[in-house]
Amino acid sequence: METGGNSLPSGPDGVKRKVSYFYDPEVGNYYYGQGHPMKPHRIRMTHALLAHYGLLQHMHVLKPNPARDKDLCRFHADDYVAFLRSITPETQQEQLRQLKRFNVGEDCPVFDGLYSFCQTYAGGSVGGAVKLNHGHCDIAVNWAGGLHHAKKCEASGFCYVNDIVLAILELLKVHERVLYVDIDIHHGDGVEEAFYTTDRVMTVSFHKFGDYFPGTGDIRDIGYGKGKYYSLNVPLDDGIDDESYQSLFKPIMGKVMEVFRPGAVVLQCGADSLSGDRLGCFNLSIKGHAECVKFMRSFNVPLLLLGGGGYTIRNVARCWCYETGVALGIELDDKMPQHEYYEYFGPDYTLHVAPSNMENKNSRHLLEEIRSKLLDNLSKLQHAPSVQFQERPPDTELPEMEEDHDGEDERFDPDSDMDVDDERKPLPSRVKSEFPEPEAKDMDDIRENEHNRELDLKCSEPLA
Repeated sequence: METGGNSLPSGPDGVKRKVSYFYDPEVGNYYYGQGHPMKPHRIRMTHALLAHYGLLQHMHVLKPNPARDKDLCRFHADDYVAFLRSITPETQQEQLRQLKRFNVGEDCPVFDGLYSFCQTYAGGSVGGAVKLNHGHCDIAVNWAGGLHHAKKCEASGFCYVNDIVLAILELLKVHERVLYVDIDIHHGDGVEEAFYTTDRVMTVSFHKFGDYFPGTGDIRDIGYGKGKYYSLNVPLDDGIDDESYQSLFKPIMGKVMEVFRPGAVVLQCGADSLSGDRLGCFNLSIKGHAECVKFMRSFNVPLLLLGGGGYTIRNVARCWCYETGVALGIELDDKMPQHEYYEYFGPDYTLHVAPSNMENKNSRHLLEEIRSKLLDNLSKLQHAPSVQFQERPPDTELPEMEEDHDGEDERFDPDSDMDVDDERKPLPSRVKSEFPEPEAKDMDDIRENEHNRELDLKCSEPLA
């Protein structure tokens, strides 16, 4: 459409934003298995809300081109990608050794269409980076992406392919410096590990720290070599609320933007940091979570918004719908419009949900200590690093990908001016969850069997 992507003026900056939104209608069909908390169906629910709130007409809506083998191998090991491509539920019993080697099985099960799922969500994140690089949009959105735990040679924490690392590598073709910000409740370990020794990517993760998956993300982990002080970790305790969270997020991210001066920002918006998440223990409201999006948007730097965790799926859909509105500069009515998943949102049928009265274990003193320590680390960065480009890889050629286009694209070059840290020893790993037994009244799980019967249905909403 002619006006696609033109958003409304918003906020104190009052600047219009062009937003590109990546969505594949098949993504909701992928199914990790009975009882598994990760449900790609939440992406379809989010899309239905966006459609019925009228947000799709304000964005350039694109179906991602699937990432190819050579695209994924920009970061991941060839044999790992080959394994993901070949493994199926029918053949997994013959490959037990490989399953163990690549950490596939429990948290990261083999399911029908696994490799296509990886290609789809990675394709959206890389496609968003390409759009930003070419100046076709100011903000790119891929709610199916943000799978931050995947490593070079193994799956981890429900994540198989690290779309975030791949997107950052794409952004580095054009931008000297890229900032990665992670507001998932779990530490963004896969992304931090990939860029731990470089000063061209700064990683900042706000997460639950303690006896919690993946067990990494200590405030003392600051990067290594050229990357020293370019990894920031913000360790938090149970029950953190909006006010406490923003008392850290805004001063830290304001200072990061001042001293690092990134050319592009990637924000992983994991919704398991919301109050009431099935696997989480924070107490953020949707508006409090979205305040992070609003704040990073205010710097007018090319911005890639990605999904991530989030296991109370009705709240995930609420959150990412509202945050899409924030990206566009459109305030959404709390009263939810009727749509095909309306019954999931009862009994209130509202966009927002109230935080709980759980105890906030993050004392003011503790928060002040964290803020002071991290701002001190940032003060040791005298200025933004300068990069001497020798020969930049050519820009990726990416055709316009309207919903019905299947064009091939030359997405990546075999060479990159960015060296990923392949040699760093693997970080300690834990099981992300004991799969909780479904609660009888949990609407997500009441409908799990119903969703099984719907797996072959396509999304009934048009893409534009």
